[in-house]
Amino acid sequence: MSALPLAEGWPGPSAERAHLVMLPDHPGPYTVDDWLALPQTEERIELIDGSFVVSPAPAADHALCAQRLVRALLDAAPHDVEVVESPNVQVGKEGFIPDVVVARAEPIVAGAVVLDCDDVLMVVEIVSPGNRKRDYVVKPPSYAEAGVPVFLRVELHAEGPMPLVEAFAERGGEYEPLATARAGQILVLTDPFEVRLDPAELTGPRRPRQR
Repeated sequence: MSALPLAEGWPGPSAERAHLVMLPDHPGPYTVDDWLALPQTEERIELIDGSFVVSPAPAADHALCAQRLVRALLDAAPHDVEVVESPNVQVGKEGFIPDVVVARAEPIVAGAVVLDCDDVLMVVEIVSPGNRKRDYVVKPPSYAEAGVPVFLRVELHAEGPMPLVEAFAERGGEYEPLATARAGQILVLTDPFEVRLDPAELTGPRRPRQR
């Protein structure tokens, strides 16, 4: 048996941390079937380039951003579309867990263990210090190649008014910039459905509801 390798930014052996998932020794790259056979755990485990990558639970501001984004997208979504946090998504030979996914309702309501990219309309990745390379370099090309129509990236910690939300549209297996908005600006999307969003609403104190 061997311990699941730790992702960059995860506390080392001397630090206090959650248990490691123990896996049988494996002669080669892991597959999606291996990924789906993993036991349930508190850690977020993704399959990237044949290896398992483990991330700790997100920070509170990251979780709050995801929750508010789900609410905003659900308010605008048609009834045959659902918006969920952190589902398993098979992306080619990879197994990703996006922060937020907009997908056709049928497989989600049916309790699918993993979503196929054919059912996914939008993925959202919220950048954290430990996953920056994955959200800027590793994941977007895989999502685009798999045909995910819209990719949204939310930056919480960078220069300028935050959050920063960037939207990209898939064109020929690659992503092209679609729209960008910082806190205080309005992000307008028409695909996969019409939604208007001020990124400032994703963080900070909750604003009173308009009556």
